[in-house]
Amino acid sequence: MGEDNRVTDEDYMRMALAEARLAADEGEVPIGAVVVHEGEVIARAHNRREKDRDPSAHAEFSALLAAARALDRWRLTGCTVYVTLEPCLMCAGLMVNSRIDRCVFGAPDPKGGALGTLFDVSHDERLNHEFEAAGGVLQDECAAVLREFFRARRQAAKAAKKKGPGDAEAPACC
Repeated sequence: MGEDNRVTDEDYMRMALAEARLAADEGEVPIGAVVVHEGEVIARAHNRREKDRDPSAHAEFSALLAAARALDRWRLTGCTVYVTLEPCLMCAGLMVNSRIDRCVFGAPDPKGGALGTLFDVSHDERLNHEFEAAGGVLQDECAAVLREFFRARRQAAKAAKKKGPGDAEAPACC
């Protein structure tokens, strides 16, 4: 009577959350992603748009590129993408074009979500591929990481504004 050791969607989302926290540590919007094939994590990434000065450096986009390299093929059939925020049109489009089987996301994105919130690219019969999309996995935790990041950013901007240009510290040499 062995214990069930299957890895769950929540377990994989926790891995994506760890990537999101790495992004926050780098000053990037905290979104993380992992790609799983046959029960194994084959790629992981987090947002790097600022660091790389690359508009396509979204977590899931970078993870999908790494997965293609890991599998040595562009067709990512058999893969599931776990991402902390609902993918945008660009990333959802890449999921269609790379033929993934499934995308699991944490928090919905009311400003850009393309897997059900604003658009549903995963089930658009006009496109050449459809895939399963499931949202809300660890939604509260995924949303909290984003909220905290932007809250801290607003507080820092407010503090900098309060300080003003005349409040600069005197040079240490004087």
